[in-house]
Amino acid sequence: MEKKLSEFEPSESGKVKTVTGEGRIRRRLFDMGITPGASIVMRKKAPFGDPIEVNVRGYELTLRKTEAECVVLDV
Repeated sequence: MEKKLSEFEPSESGKVKTVTGEGRIRRRLFDMGITPGASIVMRKKAPFGDPIEVNVRGYELTLRKTEAECVVLDV
């Protein structure tokens, strides 16, 4: 089952399937270690869903909702 990172709830996890988006956003996500095959665990979500905190490759990372919508995961 596929799901966007922005749709995750705290403590949900999955593996990155694809990173959509264009230019800067896509490059920024790759630079932060969000690449196909990486495991991601949702840690915290702000009340209105922006920003979110995830654990990827052993470190904590905070993303904007618009960035999280570009990450498609296998659950």
